[in-house]
Amino acid sequence: MAKIGFRMRKLIFISIMLFVLGASRVQAQRYDRGFDLNSTTFTKKGTWMVGGQVAYSTHKNDSYNFLIIEDINSTGYRFTVSPMFCYMIRDNMGLGMRFGYGRNLLSVDSAGMSFDEININVKDYFSLNHDFSAMAIYRNYIPLGSSKRFALFNEMQLAYSTGQAKLIDGHGTSIVGTYEKSNSLSLGINPGMIAFINDHVAVELNVGMLGLQYTSVDQIHNQVNTGGRETTQINFKVNILSIGFGLAYYL
Repeated sequence: MAKIGFRMRKLIFISIMLFVLGASRVQAQRYDRGFDLNSTTFTKKGTWMVGGQVAYSTHKNDSYNFLIIEDINSTGYRFTVSPMFCYMIRDNMGLGMRFGYGRNLLSVDSAGMSFDEININVKDYFSLNHDFSAMAIYRNYIPLGSSKRFALFNEMQLAYSTGQAKLIDGHGTSIVGTYEKSNSLSLGINPGMIAFINDHVAVELNVGMLGLQYTSVDQIHNQVNTGGRETTQINFKVNILSIGFGLAYYL
């Protein structure tokens, strides 16, 4: 029995030594997935990039029904423009600024919601708001292999925005109006992909992935009553509704 125990301990010891030697050999080997991120210069130091994004959407509902909301009659639009510039302080690395303006209009002639025995009607509702933003950006480009046409990039944004909104409710015997003024500070990470059409023009696709935002809203109701609201949001998810397309020129 003692002889069998000695052989078992010897076998366990040899197995442990082989495992340690194998692990050290794997650790000594270079971990290579086929990407060489240091040999390709996608954007050279001293390069300027100017570009931006423009988006416009409109809608019109004529007696439209959506789930429990019935008889929707409304019109509206959303317009945004966001110019930007960036200077490459190092190869594949840049600093810059992005500015933005957005305007949103919603006019609801009528809409109704019926749920069990609860009926809610909205009539003659009008909302108009616009906002301005400025943000500092940091970009880091990651070439795809040795390609100088396609690359991934990550854009970090530190932004401040301010906006105004006017809300009018004509439902009832008198018109009710509310004025709002908002201020917002945010930090975001927007990864994306870039592809050059020619030597200087490129198209971009980016998506908001991580963000921290603080918003403060001051409200005046009928020029008499005042109120306020503060919100903090943290997002750790990919929002497919925030996908943006842009055009950039490198010189």
